Amino acid sequence: MRQLLLDTTPLRDRVFRRLWVGRSVSAVGGQLTLVAVMYQVWEATHSPLWSGLVAVVSAVPMIVIGLWGGALVDRADRRRVVLVCTVGQLVCSLLLVVQAILDPSVPVVLAVLAVQTAFLAVSQPAAQTFAPRLLPPGQVAAGLAVMRLAGQGAMLLGPALAGLLLGLGGLAACYAVDAVTFAVGFYGVFGLPPMTPVGRLARRGAGGIADGLRFVASQPVIRGAIVTDLAATLLAMPVSLFPLINEERFGGDPRTLGLFLSAIALGGAVASIFSGTFTRRPRLGVTMIAAAGCWGLAIAAFGVVESAGLGIALLAVAGAADTVTVVSRGTLVQLATPDEMRGRISSVELIVGISGPDLGNLRAGALAQATTATFALVVGGLACTAVVAANAVASPELTRFRTPVAVEQHSSA
Repeated sequence: MRQLLLDTTPLRDRVFRRLWVGRSVSAVGGQLTLVAVMYQVWEATHSPLWSGLVAVVSAVPMIVIGLWGGALVDRADRRRVVLVCTVGQLVCSLLLVVQAILDPSVPVVLAVLAVQTAFLAVSQPAAQTFAPRLLPPGQVAAGLAVMRLAGQGAMLLGPALAGLLLGLGGLAACYAVDAVTFAVGFYGVFGLPPMTPVGRLARRGAGGIADGLRFVASQPVIRGAIVTDLAATLLAMPVSLFPLINEERFGGDPRTLGLFLSAIALGGAVASIFSGTFTRRPRLGVTMIAAAGCWGLAIAAFGVVESAGLGIALLAVAGAADTVTVVSRGTLVQLATPDEMRGRISSVELIVGISGPDLGNLRAGALAQATTATFALVVGGLACTAVVAANAVASPELTRFRTPVAVEQHSSA
């Protein structure tokens, strides 16, 4: 039974454990700010358009600056880059506190959020490179799984905590707690050793970015992993159709809609808890392909069921498959990429991970508008599974790739 559960061996490493604590706490803080900004913007404007701008302001800097950030972290000490960016995010949180106390302003809060997200666009690719440097290859999958569980915990805990803080202390209290979490995140990174890229440093500017994109296109394992992610998100993202499905089949009950939204996260959390079932296996390419295909089939089945309970169960299965896919893909990408390229490849993975779901939800909504929600879900889910299968056939290196099995414990416990 123990072999099935989350492999916590990476947390025995003192340095990795400190990093994990810092990133876990700061992830909760990120959720606090997201909820607080949404609340502030809605209360000030009562406009869906302004509320939608929160998502735009959060996504655009990540996409626009991400590639440049990846090239930058392949030229510098990645530890120092993350420390500087964490300080920048902390300052942004303090500015949010000040504006909330003195004169709450929607344009100001959106501008500060955009700057804070820009810092994240640079620090995130750098932070993605830490696990392969701190852990032996056989423990990278387990390390990414415990990071994934922390992120899911933040998504479940953060909004509830934000609601409590907003009720007790208002906007300023919520932003202030976020500032404290960035201080904890700084502490987690401060104890790392220097993380200068091993190998040739990236070229400056567009040349370094182009080298990274060429590397993605030329490496079957990395290209196949990213195509799998795009198939799942572009073709089978269901979230934008939840209100319509809920209205058509379940009378628009808000409780059902809430359960739809929670089921995917809950399924993902359960998969993380039992991640020993796949992180201890060497054929993570096969695992990723199977999980992505399972996601597509579960979404297609959700499109036709008439029972709310069965629909929620299918979404939980999809959420579990999503977590298996994300952890497997992250491990494959990190281990198949030389250290000197990891910042740029991580930035590509980050951009795909951000833009793919948004575009997928847009595709689903547009197709449902032209046809029906059932058609959009079923066709999208089956198309996802078909593309994933075709990708596995076209990229045999992906399914043959073997990750090392952990046979040793890292020594700096």
